[in-house]
Amino acid sequence: MATAITQGSAILSNLMRPGGLKLVKSEPTSLHADIVSQLRDFIVEGHLAPGSHIPERQLCEKFDISRTPLREALKVIAAEGLIELLPNRGARVREFSEADIRNLFELISGLDFVAGRLACARISDASIAAIETMHLEMYTHYLRRELADYFRVNQKIHQAIVDAAANPVLSANYANLNSVVRRLRYSANLVRRDRFGDAMREHEQIVDALRRRSADELGLLMFQHIQGKCEAVCEYLRDQQQPESQSSAPLGAITF
Repeated sequence: MATAITQGSAILSNLMRPGGLKLVKSEPTSLHADIVSQLRDFIVEGHLAPGSHIPERQLCEKFDISRTPLREALKVIAAEGLIELLPNRGARVREFSEADIRNLFELISGLDFVAGRLACARISDASIAAIETMHLEMYTHYLRRELADYFRVNQKIHQAIVDAAANPVLSANYANLNSVVRRLRYSANLVRRDRFGDAMREHEQIVDALRRRSADELGLLMFQHIQGKCEAVCEYLRDQQQPESQSSAPLGAITF
């Protein structure tokens, strides 16, 4: 545990370095923001494979929009790191190396570490109760093996803790990184069946630490939770990179 605390403190120090965090302007609530949200979810949920070309005409038809608002939305998604814009060749879904994945998860686990510690000092009793309610909802989806709904509520719990930290800079940077990390976690859904139970137990510990307002414990638990997700995603990536004849058969669903 001492090693993990040292790792968390080191990441926190890195976040505080000049240039370690970027101020991110949030999108206004508008039609543009709605298009960005829909397009982001479409990519996060794996409807377009890594490295694939963005089919602009088909997406315009799907979202009932013209090329101009679609391309404006693509610029936002590209800035978040989900896609890459190609000069005079449209855009494609970004592919990630293992080094890319580890770099992303190091940063977002550091943000979770900070968020957990701050939330314990700033969260209201009503917000704790709301998170406990979400946790019970997530547990119901776990028992029913409703993975998509489990994942959706899981993400709401993490976001609620980040919001409870009441730090706008942290929240903005978390949102910017989380769109990329969500895709990686969502796509890595065919490796280990036993992760489902592990993830549920980890969330029980997180909610319990929040209930007791144990700042150091919660920060560490959230840090370790995200680091475990990093290993699962890297395992999935290595499995996908094996020749088809050597690749192991899917065993179940990774859940986060």
